[in-house]
Amino acid sequence: MLSLLSRPRPGAKVSRGLGAAAVGGGRGRTEPCHGCLPRSLPRSLARPLPPSPPFPGPGSGPGPFAVPSSAGRMSGSSLPSALALSLLLVSGSLLPGPGAAQNAGFVKSPMSETKLTGDAFELYCDVVGSPTPEIQWWYAEVNRAESFRQLWDGARKRRVTVNTAYGANGVSVLRITRLTLEDSGTYECRASNDPKRNDLRQNPSITWIRAQATISVLQKPRIVTSEEVIIRESPAPSVTLQCNLTSNSHTLTYSYWTKNGVELTATRKNASNMEYRINKPRAEDSGEYHCVYQFLSAPKANATIEVKAAPDITGHKRSENKNEGQDAMMYCKSVGYPHPEWTWHKKENGMLVDIVNTSGRFIIINRENYTELSITNLQITEDPGEYECNATNSIGSVSVVTILRVRSHLAPLWPFLGILAEIIILVVIIVVYEKRKRPDEVPDDDEPAGPISLGS
Repeated sequence: MLSLLSRPRPGAKVSRGLGAAAVGGGRGRTEPCHGCLPRSLPRSLARPLPPSPPFPGPGSGPGPFAVPSSAGRMSGSSLPSALALSLLLVSGSLLPGPGAAQNAGFVKSPMSETKLTGDAFELYCDVVGSPTPEIQWWYAEVNRAESFRQLWDGARKRRVTVNTAYGANGVSVLRITRLTLEDSGTYECRASNDPKRNDLRQNPSITWIRAQATISVLQKPRIVTSEEVIIRESPAPSVTLQCNLTSNSHTLTYSYWTKNGVELTATRKNASNMEYRINKPRAEDSGEYHCVYQFLSAPKANATIEVKAAPDITGHKRSENKNEGQDAMMYCKSVGYPHPEWTWHKKENGMLVDIVNTSGRFIIINRENYTELSITNLQITEDPGEYECNATNSIGSVSVVTILRVRSHLAPLWPFLGILAEIIILVVIIVVYEKRKRPDEVPDDDEPAGPISLGS
């Protein structure tokens, strides 16, 4: 490329003629040529390059080897521009377009874990590519790493769950519950967007990318626990929860108690036999208690003891006062375990009736120990009344009432109207009083205004 754009050596003698005479040294006067190609080029390229305009239009000019010049002479400043343009055209043809394919690649790959029998595990796989890659899960038993079998949703007596979603990325989650020792092995996430990925004649190791994780399942230690506790009165007699680690092949580091997943203070110690005492238990003491054993080189083990109690509503609104057209919110929160089922009713003519949401103005939100009833765009003719929230679980039931009052649109004007009425009444009283003054209090116009002196 550089040789084609280089200047001829000074003093070179070539013909300015065209055609064969110019190349073969035909007759005529010779002089230095500033637009011709070297003699060593092939005959197909050995043509003179006549001067071209600085910016030739499409289809004009002698071809890609022409360089703009002035008066038939190539300028030194045009050489870098022409070379850069040629490189840009070549590189632009090699760059992928916006819709070009992109090979599959892992954004997040599964991680190895150690679990106990009866537990569960989840493996995550996140891949990117264009088009979005397909994701599959495969499994190989321990010491049989080459014998992979594909895993499907619902396999192993419905203990296997595979959830996959495709969008800009492909994301898949593999979950296996109620683990057994046979679940140990190598789990593999495979991804591919190769059009021939499912062709049996293709080598899967070429068309699919892979990420592996090793799952080790160990035998869970045997833990003996006391029976569940039911609190039927408040306060109830004191109770003691007990756990005993009877069989274990791992070194115990420490043990402790938790309630609803939160560690209880001053319960951590290094003991296989554990006790926790609840003095005068109430409904707020109910919940799930776990005795947890932490080992040196194995996952922690735990056992559950349930302390049950009927629900007790500890917070609610006794009344709610709103104006017509506004929104009202009533709530109830409780203690007790198991978590209650919440229901709302309205009292009409002394009877509890279900709330009918035909207008779409009623919104009920239920959580574990909390419920909320919202009413939008209050109507003064329909919504005022008594609303009851009810909490029920397997041990008992409890209800409380909230009174909803809805005022008219004119309610904000009542204080002003009261003041205005007082002013009017006061003015009337003053006027009447002035009108009914006694006659002797009114001065007589016939009487002289002052003493009259009589002349002698």
